[in-house]
Amino acid sequence: MDRVEGVSKFERLFRLSSGLDVDKSDLKRLNDFINEKIRDLLLIAQDTAKANDRDIIYPWDLPLTKGIEECISRYVKFNEQLGLNPILDSLTNAPMLDAQYGISFEEDLSNVAGAIIVSLADVFKAIDPELKNPQTEDWDRVLRLYSILM
Repeated sequence: MDRVEGVSKFERLFRLSSGLDVDKSDLKRLNDFINEKIRDLLLIAQDTAKANDRDIIYPWDLPLTKGIEECISRYVKFNEQLGLNPILDSLTNAPMLDAQYGISFEEDLSNVAGAIIVSLADVFKAIDPELKNPQTEDWDRVLRLYSILM
């Protein structure tokens, strides 16, 4: 799949999930954000696995909120239409940790990354229901909020 097709699919995901128009310049910021949040979740998951005397991280070790769980369900439906998991697999960089990842963890991680994107779009609209095309100040505000909460 080429980069243009990937950009187009992410643009469609934002439109479908929250009616937002993003462009390819937003996707670099999105990629950095997703990797940062996935890294944060995996570090906590590693601590959970170690606390349970395991050297393997399983999906249930991820500290997911009820809201993110609901966004996973929404994302899975969007993914059926758009086929985003292969793109997210290539964009999401799971860091090397002391613990190893369990079987099929990559697919679960792609769904979590997708859910974070869906939740991000929801937060843009919760902050400004009239927002159509997020600008730098909108991104800064939403990313600050995520840094506090996640």
